[in-house]
Amino acid sequence: MSGVRRCAVRRTKIEYGTEPSQFGHLYLPRDGLDPATPARVVVLVHGGSWSVEYGSTIQTAVARTMAERGAVVWNIEYRRVGEPGGGWPNTGRDVVDAIRALDGPVRDALQEQDVDLRAIDFSSVGVVGHSAGGQLAVWAVGKLGARTASTTITTVVAQAAVLDTVSAADKESLRDLMGRPYSESPRRYEEASPMLAPVFDAHVVAITGDEDDLVPDIVSRRYVDDAIARGQSAELIVVRGEGHQAFVDPRTGCARQTIRVLGI
Repeated sequence: MSGVRRCAVRRTKIEYGTEPSQFGHLYLPRDGLDPATPARVVVLVHGGSWSVEYGSTIQTAVARTMAERGAVVWNIEYRRVGEPGGGWPNTGRDVVDAIRALDGPVRDALQEQDVDLRAIDFSSVGVVGHSAGGQLAVWAVGKLGARTASTTITTVVAQAAVLDTVSAADKESLRDLMGRPYSESPRRYEEASPMLAPVFDAHVVAITGDEDDLVPDIVSRRYVDDAIARGQSAELIVVRGEGHQAFVDPRTGCARQTIRVLGI
């Protein structure tokens, strides 16, 4: 990553709803953008077991690094377990709404800052989700059909993602998200599962470390095999010698693979 010229960035808080956690931080290169080489938009969906113990700030270093490399980065927050309105399905709906905010609140903020929208490539948006955020990212893009009113999502990066909520139904954090055990509401778990999501017109890249003891690489392997069999464009990247938290450190191999896949 050292071969790319870095630049200073600026950050703006933008609300996409009326609830306290319905906001995001937009990161832009401070020196401006060039319509001759439009910047890629990247949406970041943080992980943290869908719990209020973790927030979007865990992605701050990653967001800044991507913006330093010339991307327009939308690092979103959403209602999580432990706050009013958090849990399924509202947590998932918030991520959908946050992505849709690219059509309204984000564009409005860009124009208020006199950013030339021709310098931003809304036709090839990347959505990146880590761990629990990976489940939310793939699910939300599926719900949107990889499109909003004015953007097209072409790449989804699922980083050590919880891609099968049915097989993981015994996990306490997932039960907390769903609000009830699988035996009482199997359809709720099935509806939330990226493994069972409809095929959508974007490329899903599942990146995982082979030393991940929280979401083992077999989860990503099974998802990609199943997705390809269903007709979803997907691929698997396994990074040797790294574990679950490598994705929030921009210096790691997992982070470098994400940057490479996004082409920034």
